[in-house]
Amino acid sequence: MNYTLNNIPERTKKPRQFGFTMAMDKGLSLREVEDFIEVSGDYVDIVKFGWATSYVTPNLKDKIKLYKDAGIPVYFGGTLFEAFIVRNQFDDYRKVLDKYDLSYAEVSDGSIELDHDKKCDYISKLSEQVTVLSEVGSKDEEKIIPPYQWISLMQAELDAGAWKVIGEAREGGNVGLFRSSGEVRSGLVQEILTKIPFEKIIWEAPQKAQQVWFIKLLGCNVNMGNIAPNEVIPLETIRLGLRGDTFSHFLKMTKDN
Repeated sequence: MNYTLNNIPERTKKPRQFGFTMAMDKGLSLREVEDFIEVSGDYVDIVKFGWATSYVTPNLKDKIKLYKDAGIPVYFGGTLFEAFIVRNQFDDYRKVLDKYDLSYAEVSDGSIELDHDKKCDYISKLSEQVTVLSEVGSKDEEKIIPPYQWISLMQAELDAGAWKVIGEAREGGNVGLFRSSGEVRSGLVQEILTKIPFEKIIWEAPQKAQQVWFIKLLGCNVNMGNIAPNEVIPLETIRLGLRGDTFSHFLKMTKDN
């Protein structure tokens, strides 16, 4: 840090097992990636190439190398996995992971109907090749999954070999964990946390209000994803109680201790 402030919440250090910030690259240029890494690289744990943007992204290998050279792993969005699965191209998908020398992959079923046992089988097979993040939740805002089912799905996917499970919200933060307005389904989140350890979950939380809510609930080292590149530094200040939204929250905690 550039100077000293007392009573700042203690962040986990990279490489972290929790306290993750997953940023979403939706089509940054190579120069933009270089700038992003220069400014925010210390605060980014992993980068997702949103949905299937990797299919049309120019200079993809060069972009992946920039992130890897900075010590930031990358993975393709779960929608790309679904695009291969719906076309019966699972083996081709595995070859793509090898072609780009990726060590992470996301398994999701937010856009397709996929038998859950089959999804877990994909997780199990891929976990022999890469580290798997599995996403739970639908991209259809009309599809409401009850809390007990979220818990059952998450636990089954962890048991199948997923390293972490991701709570679906899309890049807009208006489905899955959230109402169409962006409001957190607080009862759902708290119910999930009665059974699934918080360090095993990455909460997609692209909106500032959502980030604040999770940090106030679970502390500065909650895992959060779908963070826009230009929001990584602002998020870190929220985690540290250095933005108005959490300023008093963390001061009160330190005084109480």
